[in-house]
Amino acid sequence: MNPIVIIGTGLAGYQLAREFRKIDQTSPLAIVTADDGKYYSKPQLSIALTSGKTADALPTATAEMMAHQLNAAIGTQAYVSTINTQEKFILLNNNEKIFYSKLILACGADVIKPQLEGNAANEVLSINHIYHYAEFRDLIQHKNRIAILGAGLIGCEFANDLSNAGYEVHVIAPVKAPLDLLVPERVGKALQIALEHNGVHFHFPCVANRIDKQDNGNYSLELTNGSELEVEFVLSAIGLKPHTKLAHSAGIAVDRGVIVNRYLETSIPDIYALGDCAEVEGHVLPYITPLLNCSRALARTLAGTRTAVDYPAMPVIVKTPAHPLAVCPPPKNSIGDWKIEAVDNNVRALFYDDQQMLRGFVLTNEAVKERAALAKQIPALF
Repeated sequence: MNPIVIIGTGLAGYQLAREFRKIDQTSPLAIVTADDGKYYSKPQLSIALTSGKTADALPTATAEMMAHQLNAAIGTQAYVSTINTQEKFILLNNNEKIFYSKLILACGADVIKPQLEGNAANEVLSINHIYHYAEFRDLIQHKNRIAILGAGLIGCEFANDLSNAGYEVHVIAPVKAPLDLLVPERVGKALQIALEHNGVHFHFPCVANRIDKQDNGNYSLELTNGSELEVEFVLSAIGLKPHTKLAHSAGIAVDRGVIVNRYLETSIPDIYALGDCAEVEGHVLPYITPLLNCSRALARTLAGTRTAVDYPAMPVIVKTPAHPLAVCPPPKNSIGDWKIEAVDNNVRALFYDDQQMLRGFVLTNEAVKERAALAKQIPALF
């Protein structure tokens, strides 16, 4: 009997394997990964400096330990070059073939690279894996002035984390306020003020279009507002995009992500996708709660009980302790208005659609405690 094969040992791949083993302890299971297969929580990368954790301290299990826990064969440093959907096998970079009964894509996401000119354009770092974080920790030693490209969720979390650790942080983005895709401008401005009090400098609205390394080892950034900024390190946090290259090469339908239905089924029989690489019924939600919901539903499907995933309202906690936020964005293309109430630093921003139904919210500071109660009032996506 060919095994169920999971590609990827991030949270999606390992969480699915754990959920499956709760139901089925014996069916053959194989997991392949291009890295070393250590288990760690990726959301911890953007707050690890404050907690004083090195890259070596973040993993809680090695690939060997996970293989034992999951009763699974785990192949590390194994790049999947081909998926043969007709004969149902994957081909690795060492020409090894692994035949599958079911195949799950848990390939994660790729960083979006900034479009920069200059002689140091290839020295801008993005953090998407633990080995990026290890390189980051090494490179920022004995440095102080750091630029972050991007003011989205990850950019703001790193800005808070770096400023907590004593760095002078400069955030550059083509927006009027942080988190512009998630929260109303008024709420974003409140976060900006809190981070400024933490020592963060914001350069809005503009982007860096050129980066050059100077003789002293620092970097000169040319901004589109005509100014220049000299820093010692540049971190890009302009976003992620689902990894679709492998699926596309196998003839699996992709759009923004690998297209799947509520059963996490791709366009090819016996191939599924979940996590940051997946587009579930048109939704790309690279957050923990959707991933957990998907892993539980798909585990039941793989164990023989075909189960659709549910997406209730799923608030996201933004890890910015200078100004804590809980965000439950309204569905894409929703028509409606924000109603914002503020008492001191506690903000309740509620989004009502044109039928006056609550469809989203943003809560800050003490108001974050209301997130569970408010989430119950919001209709499920499906």
